[in-house]
Amino acid sequence: MKCIILAAGYATRLYPLTKNTPKPLLKVAGKVMVEHIISKVEELDHVDNIYIVTNDKFSQDFLDWLHNFDAKKAIEVINDGTKSNEDRLGALGDVNYAINTKNIDDDLIVIAGDNLFEFSLKDVADIFKKTESNLVVLHDVKDSELAKQYGVVSAEKNVVVGFEEKPSSPKSTLISTGVYIFPRKTLDLIKKYIDQGNNADKTGDFIAWLHTRQTVYAHITDKTWYDVGSLEQLEKADKNFKG
Repeated sequence: MKCIILAAGYATRLYPLTKNTPKPLLKVAGKVMVEHIISKVEELDHVDNIYIVTNDKFSQDFLDWLHNFDAKKAIEVINDGTKSNEDRLGALGDVNYAINTKNIDDDLIVIAGDNLFEFSLKDVADIFKKTESNLVVLHDVKDSELAKQYGVVSAEKNVVVGFEEKPSSPKSTLISTGVYIFPRKTLDLIKKYIDQGNNADKTGDFIAWLHTRQTVYAHITDKTWYDVGSLEQLEKADKNFKG
């Protein structure tokens, strides 16, 4: 299995903090965000390569960080070649770019580089081993007003049956944590989805498309999770992880 960590965004909502520093390299509880994620991935024995996809603006920052990081698994930084928020490839576009650049032909775990979580990826991987199908990790925010800010997933018997991006009237309070596992057979569908001109910016839109073609299982966690998209969330995550 390969792991892709998505870190090619420009995090303009966190300016000036992220004007010259990529969001995944901001520190939370004294450790940069992406290291928290990597420590979770390192629990998975069957992951043999970690690819961090970034952009041309921040590529050197990640290379400098990696040079001083004591990695337990093979980690490689991939520069997607984009230079601004306007020409970014988007989350799924970067997944596809990494697949093509590294000729990935393997099961794939994809993790958003600005998410911090306390749940175990081992539990997620165990479900994937049993189902051998697509899997998305969901968190119940238990608040319809809060759910309006995210992509909302509907699930029945742990199978995804619907998806809405920032709905005005959410059908559930389940939202994606930015952690996905795709079996090898799905990689061609990622390319097909993008080639058809669909939105490559949001992985959730791909899940909405995918679940009508293949089974997508849902793992719902009540463990702490942060989508670090604002200074407030960054401060909350810092306080929690220090504790």
